[in-house]
Amino acid sequence: MPVIKGRALHYVFKVADRKETARFYRDVLGMKVLRHEEFLEGCDAQCNGDYDSRWSKTMMGYGPEDTHFVVELTYNYGVKHYEKGNDFMGITIRSSDVLKRAKEHNWPIEKNNTLMAPGGYPFHIIDEPQKTDRDPLEKVTLSSSNLLKSLNYWNSLLGLTIFNRSDNKAELGFNENEAKLELQQINEPVNRAGAYGRIAFSCPHDEQPAISKIMEEHKHPIPTPLITLDTPGKASVRVIILADPDGHEICFVDDEGFRQLSQVDPNGDKELNKFIRLDKS
Repeated sequence: MPVIKGRALHYVFKVADRKETARFYRDVLGMKVLRHEEFLEGCDAQCNGDYDSRWSKTMMGYGPEDTHFVVELTYNYGVKHYEKGNDFMGITIRSSDVLKRAKEHNWPIEKNNTLMAPGGYPFHIIDEPQKTDRDPLEKVTLSSSNLLKSLNYWNSLLGLTIFNRSDNKAELGFNENEAKLELQQINEPVNRAGAYGRIAFSCPHDEQPAISKIMEEHKHPIPTPLITLDTPGKASVRVIILADPDGHEICFVDDEGFRQLSQVDPNGDKELNKFIRLDKS
């Protein structure tokens, strides 16, 4: 089994209504804008999906990316809808405050304290006080057509630890004190459709080639081989994009470059508001 010094980073969503999405994450979930970035062309690693036009990226969370698992909201100008599949099953947040804010802002609270983000992405809220000493975002749940096959990939090949497991679910991660990846068996093919997302981890720059070699040896797909991505005015990072047996995309970014890129921008909130206001697409 490989020994990868991984760190959980974020989950990537495609959003079609940037204004309403920002309202949900800020006013209802209570997350902060950590940074906002605009791009004139599509990403070479398809961070924004299979689109080769203007797009933006907004990172939001409960604290800095160095210490918190966050969400990456990618917005493709002019795209008004993404077909949702059965691949993403939800994000779990432990915070009574979220439910209070949902009521204050008249955001529907569905069965089992589930909130639906714009685009149909479920957030499962645990009605307990939000702790100040740990990230309230606890896990991302993705579907699996065959849990044993999924665990062989994530645990045996990538080296994520299995922290909890039942007949049809398993929670994995690199570190005990970080948000977990939960895989849930659905006993049917996984359909990622057009709204498919991506989960991201970091690892040391020198470990990325080893990850590539493991996938090549076991004949697993590498949608984007090692490539360096640039962000205007910020640090460049090297990434490799993998795909598990169900097609879930996994980004491994070099930790050294990413810690520079992901520093909180105090003007992030204003930048997001400005581009929402200027958007005529």
